Amino acid sequence: MREKTRTVKEFVLMREKTRTVLFWFILMQPFLDLYWFYHGKLADMLPFTLPTIIRIAAVFVIFCMFFSQKQNWQKLGRDKWLIVYLVLLIVYSIVHLIHVKNFNSVNPTDYGYSTVSEIFYLIRMGMPLLVIFFTKELHFTKEQFRYVIEGISGLFSFTIVISNLFVISLRSYETGPISANIFEWFFNPNIGYSHMASKGFFNFANMVSALFFMLVPLMLYFLFNHFNWKTVTLNVVQALAMIELGTKVALIGLIGGVIIGILLYAFHLFIVRDVKKSGKALLVALLIEAGALAIIPFGPAVQRYNYEKLLAQQSDNSLTQAKQELTNGLKKYPTGQKRKEFLTDFIAEHYQDYALNKKFITKSYPYKYDPEFWLKIMNEPGTARMQNRHVEQAMLDQVVKTNNNELDKLLGISYTRETNIFNLERDFTSQIYSLGWIGMLLFIGPYVVIMLYALFKWLTDRSKQTYLISSMLLSIAFMLFAAFMSGNVMDFLTASFILAFTQGSLLAAVNEKKLF
Repeated sequence: MREKTRTVKEFVLMREKTRTVLFWFILMQPFLDLYWFYHGKLADMLPFTLPTIIRIAAVFVIFCMFFSQKQNWQKLGRDKWLIVYLVLLIVYSIVHLIHVKNFNSVNPTDYGYSTVSEIFYLIRMGMPLLVIFFTKELHFTKEQFRYVIEGISGLFSFTIVISNLFVISLRSYETGPISANIFEWFFNPNIGYSHMASKGFFNFANMVSALFFMLVPLMLYFLFNHFNWKTVTLNVVQALAMIELGTKVALIGLIGGVIIGILLYAFHLFIVRDVKKSGKALLVALLIEAGALAIIPFGPAVQRYNYEKLLAQQSDNSLTQAKQELTNGLKKYPTGQKRKEFLTDFIAEHYQDYALNKKFITKSYPYKYDPEFWLKIMNEPGTARMQNRHVEQAMLDQVVKTNNNELDKLLGISYTRETNIFNLERDFTSQIYSLGWIGMLLFIGPYVVIMLYALFKWLTDRSKQTYLISSMLLSIAFMLFAAFMSGNVMDFLTASFILAFTQGSLLAAVNEKKLF
């Protein structure tokens, strides 16, 4: 009996320690997303980026701590569906690596493919799935969940807002620091959106935008459920940070997210009736919405939209001479090597007139190898040529067409090739190119399946229709929507780990008789 009691105590103690390590690991994600870890000397110091190595080491430590207890191995052994899924992941990964090794392309560098990098990518994609499992099994309390979410929001938001205030923030678009803070937006309309939009000191503005989009329902939940000066401050500062980021996703996430969040609160107040009326919290939420609507017309998101619309019109209107030169040249050289030489020279001279992204034509899919492809792009309207996602997908389609292998649809062309061409800014579609349909369903599908499973439990079990579970469901839906809209989420560990923590917490909530 004493031996059994001691075993139980050891199990509980190790569980607490493992939960503590995971708690701090998720909370440190903003620090691991600092720009300098991915650019410059820190990025080149090791074969792989330092944050990725730290994350692999941390997940390995959590894995060892969790499975140091025999009870956890026994529980895993009883879960046949999970074992089948793990076997499928391993088998797919081996077949994928064999498939992508041989590839036909017009680019002699084979788009920088590396088997080692591809293996590393598959490991990275699997780590957030482990975090979902660990979070679900370790059962965080409501308070611990709140501390993590509020901590992440505060670290990202305050960094962006303070660095914008002192004009030391990095730009969301292009490189270098911004040129003006938020107060100057109202007095100088000629700053330019790229000099205004601020991402703090983080790596990808799109990723941070998607993360904020996800946090909006949860932060509103804390505002309505734990109304105090801290929750008010965090919500206001996050809203400011989303405006200063200057991305479309952040703009939609703030304006739409707050409205939907208020409606969710109203649903639980009047229909479910599991929350108390909080007029002060509602007033704060409405003021945040009104303030955002007042500031946004002066902000970088609207400035960018107007600039790109004007640039597309100017491009189409000023191409008369270039189009005539192109027509004459193609008539003179209708086929053969001369046509290719003419097109190559023409693109080099006039790509700016057509508002083509220099990185696309020189690095992603070099025009000198396939000028005919870029001729097709140049013949499209200016609004299409300036849609980065459209051109990114067109380049990838051309690469897949050149390889001419039907298995690419199922097994992908590799993440390494895809990102060396250009990382398509549309998750799910991006993973279909890199991993194929099978890989996308195995590595990305679980996030959607978990959300749908939790929604099913919410719809069929009245006890699960709590305000917190509803907020978690909405936040995950927002994140997946943002991932599809802007990309740079599911392949990037900062976002995917925080999403995994939220999904693991949601699974724990809908599967337990008592929440958390």
